[in-house]
Formats: sequence, C-alpha cells, structure tokens
Amino acid sequence: MLSTMHRMIVFDDGLGQFGPMADLRASFEIRTGMYTTGRRIAVHRPKSLSGYWVPPHLRALVQERADAPVNVLPGDEEVVLVVNGRWSMPDPSQHLDVGDALVEEATGHVIAARLRRADAEYFLNTNQLHERITVLKCPKRVLYKYPWDIIAFSSQTIPHDILSMRIMDTKMPDHGAVIIGQHPVEVHQSARIYPNVTLDAEHGPIIIHERATVRPGAILCGPCSIGADSTVLDRALIKANTVIGPHCKVAGEVGATIFQGFANKAHDGHLGDSWVGKWVNFGAGTTNSNLLNTYGEVVMRLETEGPRFRTGRQFLGAIIGDHAKFAIGTRLMTGSVIGTGAMVACTLPPPTTVPRFAWLTDEGARSFRLEKFIEIAKTVMARRHVDASEAYLAALRELYAMTASEKSTAVGGTDNVRES
Repeated sequence: MLSTMHRMIVFDDGLGQFGPMADLRASFEIRTGMYTTGRRIAVHRPKSLSGYWVPPHLRALVQERADAPVNVLPGDEEVVLVVNGRWSMPDPSQHLDVGDALVEEATGHVIAARLRRADAEYFLNTNQLHERITVLKCPKRVLYKYPWDIIAFSSQTIPHDILSMRIMDTKMPDHGAVIIGQHPVEVHQSARIYPNVTLDAEHGPIIIHERATVRPGAILCGPCSIGADSTVLDRALIKANTVIGPHCKVAGEVGATIFQGFANKAHDGHLGDSWVGKWVNFGAGTTNSNLLNTYGEVVMRLETEGPRFRTGRQFLGAIIGDHAKFAIGTRLMTGSVIGTGAMVACTLPPPTTVPRFAWLTDEGARSFRLEKFIEIAKTVMARRHVDASEAYLAALRELYAMTASEKSTAVGGTDNVRES
C-alpha cells in the first residue's frame, strides 16, 4: 500500500509541459489548487516526506525553498517510495509492493514506485525503471501534463484541498457579512471581513486564511480560497474554482483562476479560466477572453516556436508567467500564453503567445534589457519585503540566456496542431 510508511521522495521528471509556469519552479511547487501538488501529496502521507528530486538546473533554486533535502536519498533507508510531483490527486489506497511501479498507461510516465535504494537511485538519475521492476498500468490520466489539465482538475482539487485543511483558530464572519449555502466556510481569527461581504457556499466550501482581508461589497463563491495576507478589494466578484495565493491584491471579476501568490490585480477587469504566476501586475482595466466567439475548442501554443495543442477545453483564458506586467486596458485573447518577464504595453491585443522577456509596445516587439529587468524585479519584490536571492537571480539570468532566440519575435512557430 502507498500508506506503508517508507520514506518518500517527490520527484520532478521534467516531462510536464507547463510553459512559463515551470520556468522558476519544479512541477511539485506549482500551485494546482489551494495547495501546490507537492503539498497535496505530502498531506496524503504525513510525516513520511524525506526529500525532493529535481533536474540539476533547478536544484539550487528549489533547495532554498524546500522543507526537505533536494537530490539526496534518505539516510540508510533500504526501500524508498518515489512519487511523481505531477500526480494530481494521490490515491493512498493504491497497492504497491517493493519492486512495483505504477505507470500511467496513456503516457508511460511513472506515477509512483516503491523501490529498493539502488533501483530508486537509478530511476531518479535516469528517468528509467530497471528491467527487474514490475510495471502496473493505470488506465486513467492522473498526471498533469499541460496547463489546461490543471484548470480542468481544479473543480476537484480545490474543494479537496479546502476540506483536507482545518483552521484551528477560526471565527464567524461579523459586521453584517452574509453566508449562503451549506458547504463549510472557514475564516481565520486574524482575517478581516468587512461589512456587506457575501460568502456564497451553495456550490462549494470557502476558506479565508490568516491576515487576509475581504473588503466591503465583495462576493466570494465557493469553492474558493483566499491566501494568507491577501486582499480582496471592494466589490470584487470572486467566482467558483478560484484560488488567490498569499500576498495578492485582487479586484474586478475573477473566476476559475489560480494565483500562485504575490500578484496584483487591484483594478476592475475580467480574468477567467487562467493561471497566474508570481510578481505579476495587471494594469487597470486589463481583461481577458476565456471563450471563443465560435464556442469552439481552444487551441494553445505554449512556446513561440512550438506546436499548437488542442486543449479539449471550451473555456480557457491565459497562462501568465512570473514577473509579467500589463499596461492599463490590456486585452488578452482566448488561450494566451504570456512569457516570464514580459512587459505588455500595446493598445491592440498582444499575440496569443508572447515570448519571455518581451517588451511589447505599439512600436513593435523588443527585448527587455536584462539588467533593467533585474532592477525592476528586485524593486517589486522588496515592496513585499522579499529579497531576491543569488540563486533566484542566477536562475533569471540563465532563463534569459536560454530564451535569447525567442526574444527577437513575438509571433511565429509551427502551424501543426497536436492532440493533448
């Protein structure tokens, strides 16, 4: 059983295609509901987490954030449970004997394996199972592979995460807040709920974390989560399946969107069926489309030089990388991907795939100068009392160097369409 208490390593196999959202974080560090995927896995196996395993280029960056060793096998453990950091909803009842590996049938990717130490080390270093391992097939798609998978699963993961967490120090909202529906509503004692707030729990639970603020006239529809130190501004409409990560300011109309944290959408404008990185700033009136006028399937290109993918989704908004910024009145088309560090300041809608570190104006596309970008990023982070570490700055510089070929153009790529 997965519940047997062998030490666990959560690994990033590098096989997910998450566009800019994975530029500066491992797959298990991505917020895919109220929790990151790594946190959701750990909640299923309390006190068994021993470490993480990531591709070499992410090791220094992940190590400074991790709550366990990175790329180190646990002590003298003879048997290790390795779990894929893209597993959307871990199943603790899944039976695995020593020497078994559970593999997703559709992709051939390893979901979890209970391995002897030597076999675990071989797998983690090569992404290959030794021939002596017994492979068990999982007929369902359970691993996140694309951003739209995360949005598709959010109606399950968000209520699951909320209901798996119990705030010990709770209170009932006061000052005339209205609660509708029978699903749980949990408000941390340190959170502040202003008058005329509506908490609509008819269709799912609502949780408001420590030191969060919900200002007058706001409407929150469950399932939704408001992260620690975040503010929902006056008259905001937060629709179902939305997660606002920590240290965000959010206004306007937001639905079915996950904020990683430390982002600002402090003005009116619509944002739907989207995924927002850290340190993103939306100028006043920035609005996105999450539905084609044809009501057809959204096709999305994750990289400017990459293929277009059929997403299988009718509703799909924008995937927005860390440190992206939008001028006032920006309009984002259905299925947009905005690269890490991009500056969008054009009166016409930008291309649906914007390269990393692009600087877009009505005069055309240029490259954001690296040192200017670093200077702005450090200023933005310092406003939230966060220092950009040397490992973080090194990762930004490496990403900038790696994406040099993208920055010469804001459009392009192949025209073939792939099934996801």
